Amino acid sequence: MTSYLLAGGGTAGHVNPLLAVADGLRDRDPSADVLVLGTKEGLESRLVPARGYELLTVDKVPFPRRINGQAVRFPARLNAAIAQVRAHIRSHRVEVVIGFGGYAAAPAYMAARRERVPYIVHEANAKPGLANRLGARAAAGVGIAFAGTPLSRGELVGMPLRREIVDLDRAARRAEAAEMFDLDPVRPVLLVFGGSLGAQRLNEALADSWADVIAAGWQLLHVTGERSDLVDPGVPGYAMRRYVDRMDLAFALADLIVSRAGSATVSEISALGIPAVYVPYAVGNGEQRLNAASAVDAGAALLMDDAGFSGDVVRAQVIPLLGDRARLEAMAAAAEHVGTRTGTQNVIAMIDRALDAGR
Repeated sequence: MTSYLLAGGGTAGHVNPLLAVADGLRDRDPSADVLVLGTKEGLESRLVPARGYELLTVDKVPFPRRINGQAVRFPARLNAAIAQVRAHIRSHRVEVVIGFGGYAAAPAYMAARRERVPYIVHEANAKPGLANRLGARAAAGVGIAFAGTPLSRGELVGMPLRREIVDLDRAARRAEAAEMFDLDPVRPVLLVFGGSLGAQRLNEALADSWADVIAAGWQLLHVTGERSDLVDPGVPGYAMRRYVDRMDLAFALADLIVSRAGSATVSEISALGIPAVYVPYAVGNGEQRLNAASAVDAGAALLMDDAGFSGDVVRAQVIPLLGDRARLEAMAAAAEHVGTRTGTQNVIAMIDRALDAGR
């Protein structure tokens, strides 16, 4: 029986690919010991046990960004976290560590190296985080979700995706999806969403332009986010939802998507072959713009700036696209070449190679 330790967490961007790989390992060998390493504070503390995996914890030790008291205490705290992970590796006889970034990943990489256990790094973003940049240097394998991600020895493996996305037959589920959202399965659908909390810029732009979408002969499925106070106009062909827990059915219905450009979002949309207009979230280090770059370069998506995105932009640039069927078909075909549904299998293949080399 092989014992795997999957390390990462903090955000959905780290936890979801981790869980996809965990599921893939367990599906392949139900007797395998699949363990997850995370912090008590991160999203993993809730999602991992709910999925049926044992969560081993490590102290959260942020890298200091400036010289202060925290920086002085950092070496001792990091060494303590590494010792915690080493104890987990020994007690569970872990044979390979797989890291997905986040606070748990850095001590996991260091502990694995000191225990002479091979480890794999998977980077979900086009702009890698600090833990993965450091860990990649001595890793047995480095997997990247997007071409051009600047990690040493990075191998393009794609994003490990949720099973409901990997197995989605969009055409077969379209009628079911249309019934769920009270839309016509025959008429085309524009899907707009900004994540679980929504995106104010997208919401405001569509609040000003939804009538133009309808007038163009399209329907609109608008997921506003739970905090939105937009008023549903209640017109036929416009389905407004605060939150959707079956995004697979929303994707099944979508003929074009307007969304943010989180790594999972871009990976799922590309894997499903759906043309998209990405409006990257402007806060942060510009990683969302980079996440969308490969799809945009391939002709599968358009990129629009958040600062200028408005109802006028929708009318000037999105509405004409709705009427250009040939271009939408070309974008969809390009998306299928950019995305992949085999990210989980690709990461597991890297794990197997590391195990074989270690043995």
